[in-house]
Amino acid sequence: MEKSEERSIRNISDTALWVAVYRARETERQDALFHDPFARKLAGDRGEQIAKDMQAGQRYEWPYTARTVRFDQIITEQIKQGTDMVINLAAGLDTRPYRMDLSPSLKWIEVDLPDMIDYKEAILRQEKPRCVLERVRLDLADVAGRRALFQRLGSNAKKVLVVTEGLLVYLTRDEVTALGRDLAAQANFSDWAIDLCSPGLLKMLQKNLGALSEAGSPLKFGPEEGPGFFTTSGWKPAEVYSMLKTAARVKRLPFFLRLMALLPESSGRQGSRPWGAVCHLTRT
Repeated sequence: MEKSEERSIRNISDTALWVAVYRARETERQDALFHDPFARKLAGDRGEQIAKDMQAGQRYEWPYTARTVRFDQIITEQIKQGTDMVINLAAGLDTRPYRMDLSPSLKWIEVDLPDMIDYKEAILRQEKPRCVLERVRLDLADVAGRRALFQRLGSNAKKVLVVTEGLLVYLTRDEVTALGRDLAAQANFSDWAIDLCSPGLLKMLQKNLGALSEAGSPLKFGPEEGPGFFTTSGWKPAEVYSMLKTAARVKRLPFFLRLMALLPESSGRQGSRPWGAVCHLTRT
């Protein structure tokens, strides 16, 4: 690993700056698939430096675009189907409450570490969200704290969509299971949007994005069971969208990967195959 990579990412929160750069780049394209007018400002000079230094990460820009497209799709569809609250766990620098076409009555809850929320609020202090936005400063590793939060939120909504974009890969199997069970304990938490990678892709990312481990944020979660992993914690896959096929469909897939996108799709166990997806889970 290059020394510059070791210096770039200091902690897990820095990855939000990096991903914001990718959103900014997509926004600035003439054929942009989404528009995040705040991404460039949120990423700042540090985000640009991280993106520049993380040379190994350049090849992974397209999955982040595909991921954003699919999360936007799931969120939009679930709101149409009656979701009255969205809970974004480890929300990072996400700006969907500001950039998406949302009902003013929709409740949107962002949960993240205090420093991340402080930074975000400072940058967006002059902006107005399009829905009812609440930010909660909480370390999700605080199990008692998150359970209390989930209980409070669940009692104030009828149909809740939980979003964990870019979070689960940093957790262990046991931690993901525990989080899933805590979410399933709330009767009104009906849907959960996640992103997921196979053991094969996890191994590849661990090798190519070693700066994350050096910063104390190693990638850990890539279940061999695939989306079926979540059934033991009370959730089942309703929709599974391959990152590869999504990127091919929206014309963001690099040329050298286009033949792979023609292979038959599978939403089950993936094993050593490099595979990533966005999944919409519902209660079992």
